[in-house]
Parts: sequence; C-alpha cells; structure tokens
Amino acid sequence: MEYTAAVIRVEDDTVFDGGSEEVALALKGLLESDGWQVISISSVPSDFDRIKGEIVRCAYDLGSCLVLTTGGTGCSRYDVTPEATEAVINRLVPGIPEAMRAANNLRSPIAALSRGIAGLRGATLIVNLPGSPDGAAASLSAVMPALKLGVESLRRHQRQHS
Repeated sequence: MEYTAAVIRVEDDTVFDGGSEEVALALKGLLESDGWQVISISSVPSDFDRIKGEIVRCAYDLGSCLVLTTGGTGCSRYDVTPEATEAVINRLVPGIPEAMRAANNLRSPIAALSRGIAGLRGATLIVNLPGSPDGAAASLSAVMPALKLGVESLRRHQRQHS
C-alpha cells in the first residue's frame, strides 16, 4: 500500500502571506522518515471556507490517505481549523487528538488549549496539528505509530465495499 500525505499550513488571515514553511517542512521530514510520500504542501489563510476547500481538494482531487493541517487550533477568533475540519468529516477519531494533547502536556502546559480534532472523510484520515514547529512535530510523533494502521484499515474497508 502506498502511504500518501498532504500538509496544509493554516495561517492567521491577518498576516497570511503563504510563507512559513518551517512547520510543513518539519512534518514532511517526519512523514518521509516513516515511509510516507508527501504529495502536497499548501498554505491557506485561516478562513473557514478556504480551509474546507483545501482539505476536500487534498482528500478527493489528490486522493491523499492522510491530510494534516497545522495551525488555527488555538483559542483566538481566527482559529477556525477544527470547525472547518468538522464540517467536512464524516466521523470523528477522538483518540488521535487525545493522544497528541496528552503527549504535549508533558512538555508544555498550554497544549491543553489546543482544539484540534481528527476524523475521516471517505478514505482519508484528517488530523489537525498545532501551528508551532515543536508542537506540530511532537503531536505527529505521538500518533505516528497509529496512522498507518488507521489508513490501512480505512482503505481496506473501502476496497471491500466498492
């Protein structure tokens, strides 16, 4: 099975410039070291409809097994990534964000403020990560062992019912 991933960098729309690749590149390195092929890295402003559209594009147009968003999971009024994600998923996978927050609480007490979610849309697993390079990398590392198994189960089930 081919493990494909897309990374979407969500930036505060008051400062959006499509830049800040540091987080996305860190995630790309972690994914590739675990055998994932990163097929897309994109940036969108923290806008509900733009985030939804980019998640759907990565899931359906690109056919990515895994879509990671980074940023927009905090408590400011611009942080709408969880709401946009919830609008496009069919089912929640609550254990993923629970594990990420638990792992990050050990290194930073503000991890408890992360509102990121994870869920399924079709044959794609979607996971919200924090926007900081350290928080995103620690979150991904905390759940990396489960991601391939989750995607395999999801894709195998889809093939059996197609």
